[in-house]
Amino acid sequence: MTRLMSLVATLCVLLSGCQKQPGVGVEPGESGGAAAIEVATAKMQDVTDTLTIPARVAPDPTRVVHVFSQVSGRLTELQVRPGQEVSKGQTIGLIQSSDVSQARSDYEKAKIESLRADRQLDRGKILLQHEVLAQKDYDDLLAASQAAHAEMDRAEQRIHMLGFPVEGVSDTTGLKAPISGVVLDIGSASGEMQRSLDNAVSIATIANLDEIWVLGDVYERDLGIVRVGRQVEVTFSAYPGETVHGTISNVSDAIDPVSLTLKARIVLKNPQHKYKPLMYATIAVERSTERAFVLPASSIIHEGPESFVFVRDSAGKYDKRLVMLGSARGSNVEVRSGIKDGEQIVTTGAALLRAPAGD
Repeated sequence: MTRLMSLVATLCVLLSGCQKQPGVGVEPGESGGAAAIEVATAKMQDVTDTLTIPARVAPDPTRVVHVFSQVSGRLTELQVRPGQEVSKGQTIGLIQSSDVSQARSDYEKAKIESLRADRQLDRGKILLQHEVLAQKDYDDLLAASQAAHAEMDRAEQRIHMLGFPVEGVSDTTGLKAPISGVVLDIGSASGEMQRSLDNAVSIATIANLDEIWVLGDVYERDLGIVRVGRQVEVTFSAYPGETVHGTISNVSDAIDPVSLTLKARIVLKNPQHKYKPLMYATIAVERSTERAFVLPASSIIHEGPESFVFVRDSAGKYDKRLVMLGSARGSNVEVRSGIKDGEQIVTTGAALLRAPAGD
């Protein structure tokens, strides 16, 4: 008898466990599938529709300098590398050139001619005082002296422009950085010949990155929203979670014939040089604000073209509800219709409440 009663009790426990349908009419926290179910209260909120524009970081073209050699010669040493910061006036390379020898020779010739012209002028002044020389001839001597000095000044200025001192014998000059900034690119190497300003490729490219441009591709259908003066938010792939606020400073007037877009420009301060040229960025422009529900994407059950959520009623039952979705917002999604403010929506474990296939 005792063994029979024990068997009956065991069967009752098993049957009671089988009669509970997982997630249907079961409070969260009870035994069964409902233990993994979580709900949240649906609340209507303001939802902003945002236009996102892909963009890239670019240096300000007015702050980019291509460095060329002012003399023809051989680049004997290049002292910078891409990514290196340089200061204005810093020597970035050394060039050995025969141009300076020619410039010094021209200067010495002009100096000799100016001395000779000065001596002739002094003699002419004495002759003029003794009325031996006509005033016209003296004026010619004065003009010749002035021309000789002008030629000497020009030759001296040429030497200084090449980066050499007037007095000296060295034929090697330093290539100076014209601005402070970052070396973006190197177009030459030690040992290569340089052809002064005739070069098609610069020796180095230096950019001041204290201020950068964020350039976004805008389709013509969005020009009504993307206007000069609009406040925007800029995010960078390199710094997830960081948002920078800016203003559209310019929208180009010409459409790119390849991408069929226009360029929207946002100018941002970059004192620590965090934002590098060609970095990926996204520009977000607010379009409109509406009222909607925002739920985790895990709340939504997709069945073919339709979407559903499970709503828990006051009796603890779960009702499958057809909803209309809006835009995705990261790990959340907008719900435009199908639920009411204050209803309890299943946010975790909604898949456990679906009817088994074939029911």
